Amino acid sequence: MKRKSTERKFNAKKNVLRKKFCRFCTDSENYIDFRRAKMLAEFLTERGKIVPRRVSGNCQFHQTRVVESIKRARHLALLPYTSQHVVRD
Repeated sequence: MKRKSTERKFNAKKNVLRKKFCRFCTDSENYIDFRRAKMLAEFLTERGKIVPRRVSGNCQFHQTRVVESIKRARHLALLPYTSQHVVRD
């Protein structure tokens, strides 16, 4: 029984999570705009899904703005809806 508890402690130390900060709150020059497709593509997965707030580290205010901008960019064909709709340069 002792062996399992020491393994858990070791694994717990190994998976230490850092606090995520909103990149838009920390840097006031970084702004959200639907025309900045490369920046918005960082918040999409390979399949075209929007990355959730708990993964991206954005605050609620900025995450809603990011989602809104991604949807606008998709509507204007600046970003793909799925991985099959990739716009090639």
